[in-house]
Amino acid sequence: MKPRSITGLVLVALGVLALAYQGITYPSKKDTIDLGPLTITTQEKKTIPLPPILGVFAIVGGVVLMVLDRRKA
Repeated sequence: MKPRSITGLVLVALGVLALAYQGITYPSKKDTIDLGPLTITTQEKKTIPLPPILGVFAIVGGVVLMVLDRRKA
């Protein structure tokens, strides 16, 4: 496969994942109580939202790259 086809395939896969999950969730530790040697921390889940249009653009861009690569071959 050519690099352009591989890039297109990766973009399509990332676009599908972006549409399926619609966000990236990661844990974050936060100190809630700090009394000398005693510290209590909590773990919060934070989310970075991914708009669906981002996934659509990635899929369309990947398909365009793969089609352009096929036409030049």
